[in-house]
Amino acid sequence: MVLIASMLALGSANKDWEYGNYTGWGFNHGSYHLNETKGPNKITVGGSENWHYGFNYKQWALQNGPFYIKDTLVFKYDPPNDTTRPHSVYLFQNPWSFMNCDLSQARMVGNQTQGGGEGFEFVLKKWKPYYFACGEHDGHHCNEGLMRFIVFPMYRGWHY
Repeated sequence: MVLIASMLALGSANKDWEYGNYTGWGFNHGSYHLNETKGPNKITVGGSENWHYGFNYKQWALQNGPFYIKDTLVFKYDPPNDTTRPHSVYLFQNPWSFMNCDLSQARMVGNQTQGGGEGFEFVLKKWKPYYFACGEHDGHHCNEGLMRFIVFPMYRGWHY
């Protein structure tokens, strides 16, 4: 039950959820949706901070949602060099491997060099939770570096 509740909270990623503005999930009977958009968006993960160690991506996702099906997440990070540690992006298949940063059950979707320049794009194609994390240093970036987050994209036009 706690897992389902936390997935809904993270999935909605609505910064006004805590203020009782439950738009998009049918609890409000108004005809507006706080963050409704007309078409797919390109969203840079971390905003101007990009993808790096020590940034709270869970908080970022909560403040920048909701996310919608067909939105594109753009991961930007510098390729490794003498002063920059490597980063990557993994997609976990289930919440348990995500919570434990268990990379054995995750799939790399962005290697150490793909985040350079304009970064690489990941399209949210389905209505399901997406669990993202950095897989570098045997999960240390995921566990200690806050480089992990969940999005649960909604269908565009969901409002009541």
